[in-house]
Amino acid sequence: MINLFTYGSLMCSDIILQAAGQQTHFTKATLKNFFCSKIRGREYPGIIPQAGTLVSGVLYYNLESEAIRRLDVFEGEMYQRQDVDVITDKGESTKAMTYVIPPQHIDFLTGEEWNFEDFLTIGKEKFKETYFGFQDINL
Repeated sequence: MINLFTYGSLMCSDIILQAAGQQTHFTKATLKNFFCSKIRGREYPGIIPQAGTLVSGVLYYNLESEAIRRLDVFEGEMYQRQDVDVITDKGESTKAMTYVIPPQHIDFLTGEEWNFEDFLTIGKEKFKETYFGFQDINL
């Protein structure tokens, strides 16, 4: 079983359920020394290492291997899974994995901070209608 730190569209319970195919317990969490950037022309973000910055997100506990396989397909080649340490909303440090933008795709980032509230009000429906990852996991 694997813990997953999410910081973008997967923070939404309906999207994680559709993508992972599994419901699980979760809590708010923070990832240190990473930056969450907008991706050019997209509603969803990507993160990269950056000293002194924080990313707020959701930590999902105990995902099964099939859920991780589905999420790897959903995220596609633009992201790489990476092990990280996150801090839960209770101040506890825990190990998790997250999806990071690898160096070869850094040029897709705008450098402008991504905002979850904007995603919920402006981008979520478009994302759900147009993101290829939903089609890929249902092949």
